[in-house]
Amino acid sequence: MRDSVILTGGDRKLLLIAGGLSVVLIAVGIFLSGRVTDTVEMPTTYSAGSAGAKAAYLLLAASGYRVQRWERQLEELPAGDSTTLIVAEPEIAASAGTRVALERFVEQGGTVIVTGGSGGFFVAGEGNNFDFRHAIPDLIAGLTWERIASASPSAITRAAPEITLAPQAYWYEDRRATTLYGTQEKPRVIKYERGNGRLIWWASATPLTNAGLREPGNLEFFLACIGDRGRLVLWDEYSHRHSRSDVRSRRGSRFMWIGGQAAAMVAALLLTYSRRSGPIVVSKAENRLSPLEFVRTLGAVYRRAGAASVAVDIGYERFRYQLTHHLGIASTSSNEHIERAAMRRWNLEDRALGDLLRSCEAAREDADLSANTAMALTRSLADWSARLGLSPRHPKENG
Repeated sequence: MRDSVILTGGDRKLLLIAGGLSVVLIAVGIFLSGRVTDTVEMPTTYSAGSAGAKAAYLLLAASGYRVQRWERQLEELPAGDSTTLIVAEPEIAASAGTRVALERFVEQGGTVIVTGGSGGFFVAGEGNNFDFRHAIPDLIAGLTWERIASASPSAITRAAPEITLAPQAYWYEDRRATTLYGTQEKPRVIKYERGNGRLIWWASATPLTNAGLREPGNLEFFLACIGDRGRLVLWDEYSHRHSRSDVRSRRGSRFMWIGGQAAAMVAALLLTYSRRSGPIVVSKAENRLSPLEFVRTLGAVYRRAGAASVAVDIGYERFRYQLTHHLGIASTSSNEHIERAAMRRWNLEDRALGDLLRSCEAAREDADLSANTAMALTRSLADWSARLGLSPRHPKENG
């Protein structure tokens, strides 16, 4: 039978010193916890980071606006009369009930400001004056800020003829929407009038962020969208995963943190002695599946956004580039020209390649494209790429 472990005088002294230091660190952490500033890079009123919105929230309060954080579900919104709601790049997906609640809010005279591609999903669905499928991501353009000029006269554009924002998305052309900023092809700020209220969509939340608020025209634009000082301003934080119950639990969780640290100390002590007498186990090799996880995550994003046509568009453009490069013709050539050149190059007898190119050309503009159809087209593109030797894994051309 193995002898039991006995603490020596030196062990007890070391344990007391470690325990004392832990108590001091806990006390200092409690004292400083109220002074720690949240710097998360998202447009929430709790964040002081460059992409946060704390400055805009405090500015409204200091300027005499009645501004409040809304930390409940949007289905519980009050009447929209003389009220402005800000939904800045929400993280939580919008339900059908949320869109109906916002539509009712606007019809009652409320103003809703939604931003970003994710904010487009909070707009009422097909059959109403606005359609949530019209917000289209523009990832490359959204990497940098741009000066955007006004596109139509209104009270908002008179207050700010130009604004600065990161054009992360654009609104698909819709004659029912008024383009306030941007071009006719890529509207960056649009407005819908419905009932007694209005809905304003921005391509990104840049004008109300801590960094973007200082850009020329952004503050005037932000205040013009909100309206006069008599309006109640509700700033949605529920879509940023801040609810009232969460706030109360965070405020009362300091003693839970103390208990957690004490438990961590006990666990570390037990692990220290267990490693002295326990068996040595060889750790398993890490199975790195990050590429597969990335593919699954990207697929889930396209599925939730209903953007099957985007996936077809990406594969189609890549296939056209490889095909025209191998044929030695311009990348802007028509599908008919590409088809004829490919038939001569590889002695193709049928017109299946041309039919595939035309089908992809039509599918890339189809916002209602089904996932099954998109999958079939992308698989056909991959099969033709392998058959013609366009893929890097097939350097030799097949007849």
